[in-house]
Amino acid sequence: MNVVAGIGWIDRSEYGCVRRRLRNSYPDVKSLRSALKDEAVFSYPVKGFGKYDRASQMTCCAVALAFYDAGMPYSEDRKQDVGILGTNADGCLRSNIDFFNDFVKNGRTLGRANLFVYTLPSIPVAEAAIYFKCQGPLLYVGYSRDVIASLLRQSDRMILRGETTAMVAVRASEEEAQCFILRRRDDVSSEPVLALEEVIEAASRSTSPGEMIEEFARL
Repeated sequence: MNVVAGIGWIDRSEYGCVRRRLRNSYPDVKSLRSALKDEAVFSYPVKGFGKYDRASQMTCCAVALAFYDAGMPYSEDRKQDVGILGTNADGCLRSNIDFFNDFVKNGRTLGRANLFVYTLPSIPVAEAAIYFKCQGPLLYVGYSRDVIASLLRQSDRMILRGETTAMVAVRASEEEAQCFILRRRDDVSSEPVLALEEVIEAASRSTSPGEMIEEFARL
């Protein structure tokens, strides 16, 4: 049996963890990264964070919050058997539009050091996998409905099939993110964990990300 060992979330003005009952506000993504560093949510500096597109920044921060919530350590020099499954509605569309609009305006005559083209929707989870040293399977999947439920059930199946021992399931856009750590029950300490079906049911009852977080807090 697999369980949800931790949940991290970010909306337009707040971030937090479910099991640790963490909830704070932030004014912008740069301040968010600084706050997570100060609170020891990030175990070490995130190299190149300023060059990430916004979806990648939100993904990295949400995954860090989920690891923190689950009490799962990670380090710069230790790989771990953890997979990542990601989804969102638009991939990296916004950063691609910004890049090509700048190209149309400025051409190749100027150096544009802070603009990078993110052509693949899997790049945000790939950046997270690099930082957290996850060497399990990595996938981006688009879902048309029941996004969180589908994301969690697919992650659950991947663990049950023996593809990895744990999964990071993350939905992240440029404005908000929700991240879940799924682990085998036998690999988790005696600390309280969340039943997978309860989390899925809570997500299914919710009509907005904010309502979903409130539902999780009541589990």
